[in-house]
Amino acid sequence: MKNITFGVLIAIVLFFTLRYCNEKKADDAQLIENSMLIQEQIKNVGKLVVTEGHFSEVFSYKDSRDVFPYLVTAEKKALVVVNADVTIAYDLSQITYDIDEVNKVLNITYIPKEEIKISPEFEYYDIQADFLNQFEAKDYNKIKNKVKASLMKKVEASDFKKNSKNRLISELAKFYVLTNSMGWTLQYNNTPITTEDTFENIKL
Repeated sequence: MKNITFGVLIAIVLFFTLRYCNEKKADDAQLIENSMLIQEQIKNVGKLVVTEGHFSEVFSYKDSRDVFPYLVTAEKKALVVVNADVTIAYDLSQITYDIDEVNKVLNITYIPKEEIKISPEFEYYDIQADFLNQFEAKDYNKIKNKVKASLMKKVEASDFKKNSKNRLISELAKFYVLTNSMGWTLQYNNTPITTEDTFENIKL
């Protein structure tokens, strides 16, 4: 009788042991699968062009040179029409992150800054120059540099940057949806992301 009871106890212990092992293997497999899915999702996010726009501006350029101080001044001037394509992009392939498989946490540690690209085309009108102050290559380079600096200020002050950040947040929200659906926690530099809108309140 004791042998039978002992055998039953062993059978019960073996049953629950095998069941626990099988369940743990299933959990481990799911954990690895989830981890790989998250990495694949991040890997598939390439360069995201978030905003494209166009600027048209008219600039007046003028330069004076004293040939004989207080006696003769040589001037040159031009009207410059600029048509510029502007692109603001985030290279999300540069995102860095840590994955804590044990605690099921995806921690994004770095999000790249935006890249602003300005591609201007110049048309020159009403070019006037005195004989002693002719247009040279350095004048055209000076015009291009001043125009680009002016356009950059206009881009910074426009809705382009705000719209590009909104597009970025929409893309990052996909990571929250993915991790949340799998029971994982998403963080940005150890700050928990609890809703899709949390990215709006953190400094990127």
